[in-house]
Amino acid sequence: MNPTDLPAYMAHVGAAARAASTIMAAAATAAKNAALLALARRLREAGAPLQAANAQDLAAARAAGLAEAMVDRLKLGPKVIDTVAQGCEQIAAMPDPVGEITGVKRRPSGISVGQMRVPLGVFGMIYESRPNVTIEAASLAIKSGNACILRGGSEALQSNLALMSLVQAALAEAGLPPAAVQLIETTDRAAVGHLITMPESVDVIIPRGGKGLIERISREARVPVIKHLDGNCHVYVDEQVDLAMAVAVTDNAKTQKVSPCNAAESLLVHAAQAAAFLPAIGDVFAAKGVEMRCCPRAAALLAPRPRVVPATPADWDTEYLAQVISIKVVDSLDEAIAHINRHGSHHTDAILTTNHPHAMRFLREVDSASVMVNASTRFADGFEYGLGAEIGISTDKFHARGPVGLEGLTSLKWVVLGQGEMRA
Repeated sequence: MNPTDLPAYMAHVGAAARAASTIMAAAATAAKNAALLALARRLREAGAPLQAANAQDLAAARAAGLAEAMVDRLKLGPKVIDTVAQGCEQIAAMPDPVGEITGVKRRPSGISVGQMRVPLGVFGMIYESRPNVTIEAASLAIKSGNACILRGGSEALQSNLALMSLVQAALAEAGLPPAAVQLIETTDRAAVGHLITMPESVDVIIPRGGKGLIERISREARVPVIKHLDGNCHVYVDEQVDLAMAVAVTDNAKTQKVSPCNAAESLLVHAAQAAAFLPAIGDVFAAKGVEMRCCPRAAALLAPRPRVVPATPADWDTEYLAQVISIKVVDSLDEAIAHINRHGSHHTDAILTTNHPHAMRFLREVDSASVMVNASTRFADGFEYGLGAEIGISTDKFHARGPVGLEGLTSLKWVVLGQGEMRA
């Protein structure tokens, strides 16, 4: 189909996905695993062509004046390719959730009642930048027995087209329908409007990108949405803490890579540790060029270091995705928890402490998809959690929450096993 005839093109893509989803739902585990292993092999073999396609996107992004953090998200270097190939292999090695029957209980009537895990059907995914998401989404769709329609950002089109050719070749090699994973091949933004209003073809939409994109999708979609909101992630340094560990973990949470949604954007420090901790982390941030937007108490302890500026009220709610962090001194664990629950995005938050009761309170009371004790927020990731890959990090509370892997792309249906029983 010609992508310029958008209504006809999207209807064709949707119909093909729906037909493929029926085949994928019944596909044997061996066939799905064969497709994943073929994809991993093809990714490793296609390093040069993939990087050539990626170079086109990077050059266009820089020419268009895209921020360096966004350009960084576009990069498809050898390490990224190997990581997504490993993800395919890890998913292939994982148990197949489809068809699993759990919770079977025999009822007084004689019937047995349980639940079977089944694919969602067709999911549409709308995402920006990172071309590695194309492979993560495709690999999870294959193993979970779903079909998917992917709409990547226009800035990554050439990279995504090159990756999609590998995905569809791997599906065909395994005897599965190539249409099980499709990429919308137009940069026309109206394609998104079609995708999110096609309940006859699409069962769920997964937006992964900026807050504006996700709010628009949630507002306009006519199919269910699994939301992946912004990552205003916090690190809280408690009143009892190993200072050396706290400095190292805070540094990693912020600077290991600033562009992902699990990078720390806000630092809270208990007043009892502020005089010792803030100068130490301030030296690290100053050396790495991190701008520190501070409350008055934090600013006084960090002066006269460079790049220390007063925080505005908006800073406590901001996801920077850049070399910027907000810093606030708090007087108690209660204040820290209240601040995080009010200003955070319910994504990922960490406490650094040697006080076990405080750690347990933080885990219970911080209302986020991932809550951590003495670990970098950068671990909030499907690959790091052993899911093989992730479709996104859901900040919803229903169905899927946190990194969404195989089980998040399935649902449960009730099954009843009988031997001729009839209801009285």
